[in-house]
Amino acid sequence: MIKYKLECDDCKNMFDSWFCSSKEFERLKKIKLINCENCNSLNIKKSIMSPRISNSLNLTTEKKTKKIKSKINEFQSFINNNFEFVGDNFSYEARSIHYGNKKSNKGIYGNASNKDIKELKEEGIETITIPWLKNKEN
Repeated sequence: MIKYKLECDDCKNMFDSWFCSSKEFERLKKIKLINCENCNSLNIKKSIMSPRISNSLNLTTEKKTKKIKSKINEFQSFINNNFEFVGDNFSYEARSIHYGNKKSNKGIYGNASNKDIKELKEEGIETITIPWLKNKEN
């Protein structure tokens, strides 16, 4: 189904009407079955209109986004409860644990630059980067 905004050339009346397709509109116009609701004129033309975008795509995207954010929140909650936050000292703390200078019963998490993560990887220190949502975004 397609909705057209129609305009009467005679009285300039604007009205909407639904059609199965654009071809159906042309067919009905050709056999003179489309007329103005105001003056009954057959001089009807399609007016400029913007297409209507279905909200179902937006709703699907919103649902997926909420689901992803929910999963990230679950991970963050697990990490907060089971790992030690070391802030910007992540690289230093990871090296201390890896090279045996520091014993830790808990894993750590914190902040590191891409360069720091690359260097840690080159040293054989395994890290994982995950998206992190601030509380205001939750």
